[in-house]
Amino acid sequence: MDTNDAKKGWLVVAAGTGLNLALGVLYAWSVFAKQFTDPLDKGGFGWTKTESALPYTLAIAVFALMMIPAGRLQDRLGPRLVATCGAVLTGLGLFVAGFATPDSMLPALLGFGLLGGAGIGLGYSSATPAAVKWFHASRKGVITGFVVSGFGLAPVYIAPLSRALLNAYGLSGAFKILGVAFAVLAGLICQLIVNPPAASASAASGAAPAGDSWRDMVRTPTFYMLWLQYACAATAGLMIIGHLARIVSLQSAGASSVGYLFVALLAIFNASGRIAAGFFSDRFGRNLTIALVCLTQAVVMFFFARISTDTGFFFGASLVGFNYGACLSLFPSKTADQWGTRNFGLNYGIMFTAWGVGGVFGPILAGKIADATGSYAAAYAIASGMMLFAAALSLGLAKWGLRRATA
Repeated sequence: MDTNDAKKGWLVVAAGTGLNLALGVLYAWSVFAKQFTDPLDKGGFGWTKTESALPYTLAIAVFALMMIPAGRLQDRLGPRLVATCGAVLTGLGLFVAGFATPDSMLPALLGFGLLGGAGIGLGYSSATPAAVKWFHASRKGVITGFVVSGFGLAPVYIAPLSRALLNAYGLSGAFKILGVAFAVLAGLICQLIVNPPAASASAASGAAPAGDSWRDMVRTPTFYMLWLQYACAATAGLMIIGHLARIVSLQSAGASSVGYLFVALLAIFNASGRIAAGFFSDRFGRNLTIALVCLTQAVVMFFFARISTDTGFFFGASLVGFNYGACLSLFPSKTADQWGTRNFGLNYGIMFTAWGVGGVFGPILAGKIADATGSYAAAYAIASGMMLFAAALSLGLAKWGLRRATA
């Protein structure tokens, strides 16, 4: 890659990171969800924990499903057009969500859940493939980590911004203001997300694995093992992310009033984990890194029910965020390693359905358990077991790969 291509490549990385920074509005739902569950006399909507999780859960499901057609579209039409459509659709969805009322959840479901989820899927599918194609294959992990770090870092500014907007304008006004600002700013950033010229892309990518179509991918045992690992990781991480503000309030018995700050803290480590995992896995291998991350997350989830102080939540939120973020860097990198970058948009879109399944299962499971028992403890135990299972699968893949390499 010459100097001009390198500069353009890093510009695309910066634009992809910026777009993901905007698309990460999804992770701010925890702040809005707490307001939705507050009583009417305190400015809330009086929804149950399960009800307040439904728009967020629908957004995750639509986001994950949209990644498949969006991946194909960006492979064929280029990332700029698809990303721009995603920015406009997400902004519109946030605006529509502003029409929800205590008696009507439909605008939140249609706006944040359906339109917002579809828009996020379109945008997210376009950022990473474009950036990865500008650089040599040996740097897939770190480039992916940088781009997806924006999505994880978003709540650092969205959480306090959302809190300020909620206090000043209420739920309706906050959603509408965010919607308009999102459509304008993210739409401008999207204009910088482009693929490299064909010759540069070929030189940068290195030799692509044979059989890199989606049909070949889904015929391999490796795909299903990775898919299960990803689903487990998403279940544990999104269970905490989607409920964190309420978890802090419940487990501290109301002693902590800064749950929204822990949402921002989790986001910082979410982003850090994505970058750190990219560096580490480029040097020591994806499978071993995934196994280490999953084992660490299993331990954290096992002890999360015992946390009740601000100090405890500081460490707990940090570790959950770091490990979850690492997985969002590792699985796209592993997908590109295994099946190449030529059809990476569609291939990773299919792999990303695992994140969607985990994202639907985790928040709903946690909400139902908390509504039924008054505690999230059983949900943490289930998530811990799932992460142990994911770690075992990853170690199995690492051992299998080592045997094939030395055969």
